[in-house]
Amino acid sequence: MPTPKISNKDRVKGIQVYRPFVYGSIAKPIDPNNRPAGITAEHTHLWSVYVRGVDGEDISYWLKKVQFKLHETYANSSRMIESPPFEVTESGWGEFEVQLKLYFMSEANEKAQTLWHALKLHPYGPDAEGQKERREAIISQNYEEIIFNEPVEPFYDILTSGAPQPGRGKGSKGSKQASTIKKQGERSAEIPRDNSKENPYSLKTEDSELLRLREAMKTVDVLVKRERGTLREKEERLAAFKREAEAS
Repeated sequence: MPTPKISNKDRVKGIQVYRPFVYGSIAKPIDPNNRPAGITAEHTHLWSVYVRGVDGEDISYWLKKVQFKLHETYANSSRMIESPPFEVTESGWGEFEVQLKLYFMSEANEKAQTLWHALKLHPYGPDAEGQKERREAIISQNYEEIIFNEPVEPFYDILTSGAPQPGRGKGSKGSKQASTIKKQGERSAEIPRDNSKENPYSLKTEDSELLRLREAMKTVDVLVKRERGTLREKEERLAAFKREAEAS
């Protein structure tokens, strides 16, 4: 059956509706003394790659399915997950890029959107060796937003009704999400205030990064002032040499 054509009059003019989510992966080293059954001997990690709502929010009312394209060495490397949780769990030994293709509800009349995620198995940084010894899980996660620009009216109703509540169906008007409806040209991140296990990105994380940047800028200012002082001393010495040369 052909897809019905959508005219401009079917769209909600001057409105953008955004939906935040996170995507990423979590990898756990395999304990050689307690290796799960059926795991290939050369595989060193168990990992999952996923698309989730921020702080576990239900996103299945606007996200219909997700296609995960793994490395070609995996059997059935293209995995279509058609219901939550939108994730794929596997084992392996190497890092690679995973293609994630997001498909929206049929009412959206929107094309699928593609993202890429670099699967991370190994820790990096000053405590990398300690993390390896403790066999800590490696989380690599990104915050993202889908912006629906002037959505068609049926999909607008779905988006603004929010996730279905107990005893309510999709399309219920009981939980209007006005805070995520923006006039065209506006944009808001609506980052969570606190960290959580599922989502390490928050306003607290942002504040911490801003503090770190401010401290770094102070250090740079000190170094710049020091270099300027050294430069002035050299310029003064050079001027003195020139005066001595001219006098002789």
